[in-house]
Amino acid sequence: MKENIVESKSLDFAVKCIELYKHLTFESKEYILSKQMVRSGTSIGANIKEAVRGQSNADFISKMSISLKEASETEYWLTLLEKTNYITPQQFRSMIADCKELIAILTSITKTAKLNIDKKKMQNATN
Repeated sequence: MKENIVESKSLDFAVKCIELYKHLTFESKEYILSKQMVRSGTSIGANIKEAVRGQSNADFISKMSISLKEASETEYWLTLLEKTNYITPQQFRSMIADCKELIAILTSITKTAKLNIDKKKMQNATN
């Protein structure tokens, strides 16, 4: 079976979020922001997984859109953690690069899926 890049990247990102969460809670005793970050960061992949096994095109788009929103939320929490000096600039750059890559991929996937549905609707209307 062919590897699904967005599933793989989201899983890798979730692992990095969990590792960062463990570091923040153990080393910095920071529980609030890091918990928000790990929840949204791990939710990205869970929703992608649901989307791939979706029941319809609309379900696929809905779950991918939720993944995109979760990725955007994670970007916010990472930025806040960096601006409040809970994570180093180096940690931030690594995490934010992966997060932004997921946002770009998910944006492309949702736009393409919506365009494909619109094309089908137009084809059905002309037939």
